[in-house]
Amino acid sequence: MIAIRPYASGDLPTLMALFTAAVHTLGALHYGPAQLDAWAPRPPDAEDWRRRFETLHTLVAEDALGPCGFIAWQDDGRIELLYTAPRCARRGVATRLVQAAEDALSADGVTELVTEASLAAWPFFETQGFTVVEPQVVTRRDATFTRFLMKKENAA
Repeated sequence: MIAIRPYASGDLPTLMALFTAAVHTLGALHYGPAQLDAWAPRPPDAEDWRRRFETLHTLVAEDALGPCGFIAWQDDGRIELLYTAPRCARRGVATRLVQAAEDALSADGVTELVTEASLAAWPFFETQGFTVVEPQVVTRRDATFTRFLMKKENAA
């Protein structure tokens, strides 16, 4: 059983570790080692993560073993982060998180969702009703990545 709850500051270490594991495990099919290290440096910078979470709305998915995923978005409907623990991949966790975010955004009157999806994530976002607006090439820490700007009308 998966429960969805708001982020708490005590979640920070667990979510940093979850993000790093997700990128280095689930992203490895699409990106090389230098790209993975640029995307999710080890160790992560806790202060950067703390500041980031302070500016976002974040929900955490939990199962019997603890946090297994999280989603974070801005007031305007931009989904900034969506990650699941490798042990929970393809078990419906991300789908539940997206639905919960859509519900919260709908309650706030947001009618359009936007994200920049990685090569690993864009097929998932398509299954959630997002469409590709354009491919993008971005550089982070001297590594180049392809991602996709995607949008969806929020019908929640």
